[in-house]
Amino acid sequence: MSLSVFLVDDQRLVRTGFQMMIESDPGLRVVGEAGDGAAAVEALRSVDADVVLMDVRMPVMDGVQATAALTESGHRAKVLILTTFDVDQYVFAALKAGAAGFLLKDARQEELLSAIHAVADGGSVVAPTATRRLLSHVLGSLPGKTADPRVDTLTGREVDVLRQIAAGATNKEISDHLTMADGTVKTHIGNLLAKLDCRDRVGLVLFAFETGLAKLPG
Repeated sequence: MSLSVFLVDDQRLVRTGFQMMIESDPGLRVVGEAGDGAAAVEALRSVDADVVLMDVRMPVMDGVQATAALTESGHRAKVLILTTFDVDQYVFAALKAGAAGFLLKDARQEELLSAIHAVADGGSVVAPTATRRLLSHVLGSLPGKTADPRVDTLTGREVDVLRQIAAGATNKEISDHLTMADGTVKTHIGNLLAKLDCRDRVGLVLFAFETGLAKLPG
């Protein structure tokens, strides 16, 4: 069964371009599109979609507000934010609002398709290198280190795994770096999600940086 994708961008040509790339994958199909966040939220009341590709800067309602509205409505679609470096200040807010991940607008076709599949399958922070690059720009807008009692519930090994996730490492990279079986990595991630009450890896990344458990090198 193919995955359904809904496109949200205020530029028609951009939507057309994304549609052409998406529909080159037989496992994906575009089920609708909108030119602003408000129109998207309204359309998704009746349109079932697995993934929403959401631009952040749009008229009427921006991508952050639209993502929050979809999250609050309980819509099952995973939101994948489309961003460029000049709007980084919106990305952190969008992730906090419930977006499952982000992708740079100039990503290659294979990166876009892979990201859609990853998010639909329950993945979150796609393209680890982009994660590190984007976080280096976004961190300036973070509120700073905050105390959180949930930190004290973590084991040392869970903290190690969390820091690797925050660095943008894949499960395989975590397994290799920490000399840990793949199944053990997945178990630790499951424990982290439960203990920290995070919906996905994006939540884990944000928690790590907000609490100071992770820092960018440099």
